[in-house]
Amino acid sequence: MMLALALLLAGERVAIGAWDRWAAFADDAPRRCYAIAQPLLPDGSPDRRGAFAGVAAGAGSVRTFHLRLSRPRSPAATLTLAIDDRRFALVGDATTARAPDPATDRAIVAAMRGARGMTLSTLDRTGRPLTDAYALSGAATAIDAAALGCLKN
Repeated sequence: MMLALALLLAGERVAIGAWDRWAAFADDAPRRCYAIAQPLLPDGSPDRRGAFAGVAAGAGSVRTFHLRLSRPRSPAATLTLAIDDRRFALVGDATTARAPDPATDRAIVAAMRGARGMTLSTLDRTGRPLTDAYALSGAATAIDAAALGCLKN
């Protein structure tokens, strides 16, 4: 998994494991754990433009959802995350997106557990559609592994 290698080389990260298209990592200082995946291109191969989806797993049951977009978005464009038939309005800046509040974080992570895929939709700076699609196979296991990884001292 190229993403795992890149993240390990980027800093003091410890790989917890990889499941399908998702991986879990831990940082020691400060202690942070997270599950992460790259979006998929239409042919099913990984999109290597630097985009990713992640769920940070802190102490206790706190889970926060975040995305880095594959290209900068228009400042006026809305950010919508689709997971099966559910839609979530996200907030963010030109290159990132996140849940607007803890309740939405919880709803997104819960929806991810039983779904096959999720898609972020917005418009890029030129007004073209920007869509980043993610397979969710392995996401629940990676999220749980990240949470367990943060319980260790």
